[in-house]
Amino acid sequence: MYSYFLVFVGGGLGSICRFGIAQLLKPYAFVFPFATFLANALSCMVLGVLVGMSLKTEASSVQKLLLMTGFCGGFSTFSTFSNETLQLFQTGQTAYAFVNIIGNLLVCWLCIYTGIKLAG
Repeated sequence: MYSYFLVFVGGGLGSICRFGIAQLLKPYAFVFPFATFLANALSCMVLGVLVGMSLKTEASSVQKLLLMTGFCGGFSTFSTFSNETLQLFQTGQTAYAFVNIIGNLLVCWLCIYTGIKLAG
């Protein structure tokens, strides 16, 4: 039961961070979904650092559940990314939709890699 609690708390904190980023960028009314893009990139960087740290020393189950599964899971936004991409396609913003897909994949992969290297 404690494991569920850790994921719950971490996920809530990650979701609050994601919501905060969305609120900070809301006044700018970008066509491109920068808030989701930024949340995904930052979540991948955090996860990369945590993975890198766990490669050096064994991460505790608390760290894994609270931070890796909970926080990063709540902070990253694949469902939001998917919905926003679909909306871009539906509104004729095809170029932005493809930039969103390719950009999220490349930037998030780079952030995971960079995070691991930073921790190493």
